[in-house]
Amino acid sequence: MADSPFSLHGRVALVTGLANRDSIAFGCAQALHQAGARVVVTHMPGAERFVQDLAGALGDAVLMPCDVQDDAQLSALFEHIGGCHGRLDVMVHSIAYAPLEDLRGRLVDASRDGFLLAMDVSCHSFLRMARLAEPLMPGGGTLLNMSYLGAERVVDNYALMGPVKAALESMTRYLAAELGPQGIRVHAVSPGPIRTRAASGLKDFDALADTSEARAPLRRLATVEDVGNAVVYLASPAGAATTGSVHYVDGGDNIRY
Repeated sequence: MADSPFSLHGRVALVTGLANRDSIAFGCAQALHQAGARVVVTHMPGAERFVQDLAGALGDAVLMPCDVQDDAQLSALFEHIGGCHGRLDVMVHSIAYAPLEDLRGRLVDASRDGFLLAMDVSCHSFLRMARLAEPLMPGGGTLLNMSYLGAERVVDNYALMGPVKAALESMTRYLAAELGPQGIRVHAVSPGPIRTRAASGLKDFDALADTSEARAPLRRLATVEDVGNAVVYLASPAGAATTGSVHYVDGGDNIRY
């Protein structure tokens, strides 16, 4: 396995946003572990009871609480990785949030506070994490985030998160250009609808998922395992010539209009 172009043997990976076994973060962490990486996984403070039993499935990964809005917690996370491993090869940002009243309302009615909070947690936190990861990637690495088709196309009921994810995808391209000379690659992964706890906050999510499944050429939705496998490809030597992309994992739904 160590000789495979898809191997991450000996690499160190950070995955943020673990909520439960059904979360995209879990699929990514599990796939990275199976590819040989040593994995550090974060969850929101107070969520220990939902995630503590998952460490065994992740190769006894280190689970750490981290609120990305708390600069001290974020700095402590990267200091821990630097102190224990001396490096970071892969970083997966799988975090998004918007207040429910803003998420389910019209975009034109979104509050200033709600918009700023959604941008801070879902978008700018990726920039803050990239800044902290950069010194731990002197030989290069891969930074990945999670987007959605609503970033480039109007999707009913996605509203506020559409502009937020569009900003995240634009940030991905700019960071790829800036960090590329250092061998640091940056990608957005764009899964289709996946039935996670976070997705349940979207209005009429089940109808959205059913429509996507029926419309996708493969006639199925992606799973968290599918997303994890895509992350492994992008972060591994097999993906060494790629950067700045939006990588769709949605059964082909993105080609339909």
